[in-house]
Amino acid sequence: MIKPPAALSFDLDNLWSYLKTHGDRGWEAYPTYLPRLIPDVLGVMARRRLRLTFFVVGRDAERTENAAPLASIARAGHEIGNHSFDHEPWMSIGPADKIARDIETAEKAIVAASGVRPDGFRGPGFCWSPDLLEILADRGYRYDASTLPTFLGPLGRAYYFARSGFAAEEKALRSDLFGGWRDGLRPSGPYLWALPSGRRLAEIPVTTIPLLKTPFHLSYLLYLARFSESLMTGYLRLAMAACRAAGIGPSFLLHPLDFLGPEDAPGLAFFPGMDINRSRKLRLAGRVLDLLAERFDLVPLGEFAHSLEAGPRPLRLRPASSGGKKPAGVGS
Repeated sequence: MIKPPAALSFDLDNLWSYLKTHGDRGWEAYPTYLPRLIPDVLGVMARRRLRLTFFVVGRDAERTENAAPLASIARAGHEIGNHSFDHEPWMSIGPADKIARDIETAEKAIVAASGVRPDGFRGPGFCWSPDLLEILADRGYRYDASTLPTFLGPLGRAYYFARSGFAAEEKALRSDLFGGWRDGLRPSGPYLWALPSGRRLAEIPVTTIPLLKTPFHLSYLLYLARFSESLMTGYLRLAMAACRAAGIGPSFLLHPLDFLGPEDAPGLAFFPGMDINRSRKLRLAGRVLDLLAERFDLVPLGEFAHSLEAGPRPLRLRPASSGGKKPAGVGS
């Protein structure tokens, strides 16, 4: 039986980027856990003969302490995408020329570190804007993967703010973090943006359960495993069945903290699931990947995008022509 394709991706957010977004001190020294993290992740993937797309932050790519682990990603045959230069979830609301500089600077650092020029982008904190999409099209990107179609974004933001010490102006800067409730109205599966310039750009959302629009990426599953591993497994099986019924090949997301315990990432106790030790997380991550591989042919996002080009034409959505992040409606 031929299995439908599904995409695997990994947002390579570093210790400093979590501290920065959370408003904590010490991020300016750019502390890193990449040399500790990447060998474990590559090992989990190699044992299953899986390849995926790593979205790399440009600031990490230019730092010498990260050079060897980042180069090992490309040597292992994985794809590399652009995850911005400074990993600021508010980057998409800036002037277009500033957004363009961020993306270009990240590209150059990623090419220097890995020898690979990315052709896919994911915004930090699931941020995006019409200007950002146009810039990606200008630079020849094949796809964007920045959206998370869920109604739960505001709840995630409220939880995040409650665990932080943000002043009012800092909260305003992060007001779009994780998106708004309208994000849940967008499709769970891939579609095309109809850009104001008349061009098209593929969008591959981080898949949420069709109709319910609740997330099932690995961080979410690990949080459920804190209560019951059977609950985690049952929820994942529900998500996979719903995707199969809807004809959606899911885009499944992983994060560094899915593979690190509290001993590996000091200062990140505010993040859900950081009370689970590393060995248990590695075991659970392997279990989830095995379950996904039973139902789907797991491939990197670039290969997934290529498979979409040969399939039915996806839905086209037209982003707002100016301001905001919400689609104005279905385009032609």
